[in-house]
This record gives sequence, structure tokens and C-alpha cells, in this order.
Amino acid sequence: MITKVVLVVVVVALMIYLNRIVTGILLQFANKNRISALRLGYVRKAVNIGFLLMGFIFTCFLFGLGYQQVFIFMSSFLAVLGIALVAQWSILSNITAGVIIFFAFPYRIGDRIKVVDKDDDISGKIVEIALFHVLIRRDDGSTVTYPNSIILQKAVIQLNGSKSTEVEAFSEDKC
Repeated sequence: MITKVVLVVVVVALMIYLNRIVTGILLQFANKNRISALRLGYVRKAVNIGFLLMGFIFTCFLFGLGYQQVFIFMSSFLAVLGIALVAQWSILSNITAGVIIFFAFPYRIGDRIKVVDKDDDISGKIVEIALFHVLIRRDDGSTVTYPNSIILQKAVIQLNGSKSTEVEAFSEDKC
């Protein structure tokens, strides 16, 4: 029993160490790409939950629970979670899109953009990039909340007068 407790302590210490390494990498990425602290916080929470889940699974294995018992519990939990969210499947797609936007979206807060949409003119300045949506302030002062999953599906044009020089350099390289 003592060896199991020592192994659990080792696993917890290893998970904390790996979490700090990944968090450090995320911080370097965020500083290099001028990503806001709010957006970084969302991704850090997702990483923390992932490490917590992995630590829980490893601890269950160390205490002698078999693969079948652990995965039956996990599949039951995920089934209940899936049923609870089935009416809101777009929440999951927006969270996934939010993580993708964190790493790959070439526009930053303060950039002036236009989302190509045949039904409405969505153009203005990005004021917030959150886990579920992007807030765009139009020239008339109104604010548009645009879901992350949809902004990844639409073409986005950078307008003149944008603050981000990184995006302008990116655009010139591609021309």
C-alpha cells in the first residue's frame, strides 16, 4: 500500500512538472505572438483540465482499477456530459475554434477587419477575442458578437489602418 501511495505522489509530481513545462511553452508562445492574457487564460484552463484528467486516470490505474473499470466510468461520464450538451453542440465547436484561434488566428485585438458575409456587413475593430466569440466594434459604435466557429469558416479581410504590423508582414509575404 505504501508503494502505491509513493507512486501516486510521483505521478502527481510528474503531472505538476509537465503542466509547468507546457504552461511555460504557452507563455512563450503568447508573448512571442502578442496574445492577450485573457485568451492565454482560456487555453491554460483547458491544459490544466487535461492534465487533471490524465492524473486521475493514472491514479486509478495505480490503485489497481482495471482498464475496463476506468473506461466504463469515463465513457459513462462522457455520455452524460454529451447528452447534457447535445442541445448545445455549438458550444463545443466554439471552444475548439477558440483554441484554434489562439494558435492560428492572424489578427489581434485592435486590428480592423471585415468578415465576408453575404447577409450583413461585419466590419470594424476587434475589441475582444474570447473562448466562444470575437467582439467587433463597428464604425457606428455598435458591437457585434461573432461566434468563433463561424469566424473560422468565413473569409476575413484586414482593413487599412490596422495596428498589427505582424499581420501586415504576413499579408505581404503571401502576395
